[in-house]
Amino acid sequence: MNGAAAVLKALERQGVTIVFGHPGGAIMPVYDALYDSPIKHVLVRHEQAGAHAADAYYRASGRVGVCFATSGPGATNLVTGLATAHMDSSAMVAITGNVPSALIGTDAFQEADVTGITLPVTKHNYLVQHVDDIPRVIAEAFHIARTGRPGPVLVDIPKDIQMMEFTGTFDVEIDLPGYRPTVVGHARQIKRAAEAIAAAQRPVLMVGGGGQVAADEVMAFAEATGIPVITTLMGIGAYPAGAGQALGMPGMHGTVTANRAITHCDLIVGAGLRFDDRVTGKISRFAPNATIVHIDVDPAEISKLVKAHVPVVGDLRDVLPRLTELLGRLELDDWWQQLRTWRDMYPERFKTDKPLVSQEVIQMLERATAGDCVVTTEVGQHQMFAARLFPTSRPRTWISSGGLGTMGFGLPAAIGASFARPGETVVCVAGDGSIQMNIQELATIYKHQLPIVIAICNNGMLGMVRQWQEMFHAERYSEVYLADSNPDFAKLAEAYGIEGHNVFDRETAARIIPEAIAKKKPVLINFVVYESEKVFPMIPAGAGIDEMVIGDQEPDEGDGVAEKVGV
Repeated sequence: MNGAAAVLKALERQGVTIVFGHPGGAIMPVYDALYDSPIKHVLVRHEQAGAHAADAYYRASGRVGVCFATSGPGATNLVTGLATAHMDSSAMVAITGNVPSALIGTDAFQEADVTGITLPVTKHNYLVQHVDDIPRVIAEAFHIARTGRPGPVLVDIPKDIQMMEFTGTFDVEIDLPGYRPTVVGHARQIKRAAEAIAAAQRPVLMVGGGGQVAADEVMAFAEATGIPVITTLMGIGAYPAGAGQALGMPGMHGTVTANRAITHCDLIVGAGLRFDDRVTGKISRFAPNATIVHIDVDPAEISKLVKAHVPVVGDLRDVLPRLTELLGRLELDDWWQQLRTWRDMYPERFKTDKPLVSQEVIQMLERATAGDCVVTTEVGQHQMFAARLFPTSRPRTWISSGGLGTMGFGLPAAIGASFARPGETVVCVAGDGSIQMNIQELATIYKHQLPIVIAICNNGMLGMVRQWQEMFHAERYSEVYLADSNPDFAKLAEAYGIEGHNVFDRETAARIIPEAIAKKKPVLINFVVYESEKVFPMIPAGAGIDEMVIGDQEPDEGDGVAEKVGV
C-alpha cells in the first residue's frame, strides 16, 4: 500500500468509522484510498464546517472526531474550527494534505505553513516527513487528543509522502516521555478538599465542560452531599437541568439564583471548569467570601484566574468518587431555604405583550421535545436564551461554542451530532446572523436526510451587538441591521430540498413546532421575532457578578422585591 492507504488503515485501527471533509489536490491520494475504505465520508461544503462537525461528533459521542482538508486554503479554513475545539476541550484529529516535500517553503500553489499557523490553536500538531511514520503519528495524535484535557491535534502530510510505498508496521507503541497527564488526584489534596467542604455552611458545586465525561460521578457527589449545583454553559447536561439541586447557569447571562449563590457562598467546588471571564465577571468581586476548591485535569488552569485555596489536579472520574467517600450529607437547610427563596423570586420570565419573542419560541421547542433531544446552538442572544430555557438533562446533548463564541458553529455542529447519535432528534437554535455563516451546510443535511430541526430566531439584527450598542454605546446602531437584505429563509431551505416555514405569530409557532419535531426529517423554521429583545439578566463588561442588571427577570411590581441592579 501507499502512504495514503496507510492513513486510512491507521484510522481504522483507532476505531474511526466516519470522517468529515472536503477533497482537493494535495489530499487527493487519501481520497483515492478512501474509495476502497469502509470509513464513511461526509462531504461538507466548507472545511470550517467539517471541523465543527468533527468537534460536535466528539462532544455528542465521546469518540474522537476526524476531518480532512487539502493544503493552503483548505487547511486555513480549518483554523476557526480548531480554535473552537481547542477553547472548548474537544478531542478531534484534523488530517491535511500539503504540497510535495521538495516544494515546502517555496510558496508553491496552495501552500501554507499549516503547522505554524495552527500551533497556537491545537494541543499538538505534526508534519509527517517519512511514510513509515504514519501509523505512529496517527496513534499518537489520537492518544494526545483524547487523554488528559482533550483537544484538537493536526497531522499534515505532504502529497509525495501519501504516494510513497509504505513498508512499515501498524503495531506501534506510544512513547511520549514529555506527556504524562495527571489523572489520579493526590490523596492529601483530596482529604484537604473534603475537610474544607465539610466545614462549609453555604457551599456550591460549579460544574464545567469537564463534567460531561463524569456525569455519573457529578450526580453521585451532589446526591450524597446535598450541595447545590451550578452548571456553566459548557457544563449544561452534566447535571440534569430539572433536578432539585440545580441552580442554573452562572455568569454574564446566568440566572439570578446562581449568581447570588456565588456571591454569598462560603465555598466553591469548581469541577472541570476554567473560571473564565464570562463566568466570573470582575475577578476581585467574584465569590469574595469563598474558599475555592478547584478540581481539573489540566494543572495550567488551576489558579490561572481565580486563586485556588485547595487545588486538586486529576480526572473528575477519579477525584469525585473519592471525595464522596470522605463526605456525608451536609447540613445545609438554612442555605437551601435562602436559595429556594431566590429561585422562587426569579423564575425564568419574559414579556408577552410584544410580538413573538425568542424566549417563547425556545420554550415551545423545549416543551415539544420534553428536552429529549440534542441541542446545538449558534452564537448570540438565542444562545443565551437556549442555555436557560432549553437545557438538556443528559450529558453530551447540549452543544455550543463557549470559549471562542464562534458564529457559524451550530449548523455544522448539528450535522456532527446527528451522525454521532443516529436517529435522535437534533434541534439547532440559530439567529438570522449566525446561521448565514455556514448556511451552505443545508446541502449536507439534505443529502443525508438528517433529522435536524433548524429554528431561526430572526429579529433582523445582529441581536447581541445591537443590545450592547443600545445599552453602552448611546444607541448608535452601527452595522447590525440585517432585515433589509436577509433571504426568505423558508424559500432558501426549499431551494436546498428542505421543508421550510416562515412563522410570524405565536399561534402558528405553537402548531408548527410539534409537527416539525414529529417528522424526523430536516425542517427549517424561520421565526420572525421582536427586533429589540434583550438578554437579561446580564453583567456589564468589567462589572462584578454582584452587579447584575436583572431587566426582564424583575419580579412584578407590588411583590415588594423589585430591584434594578445588584445581587
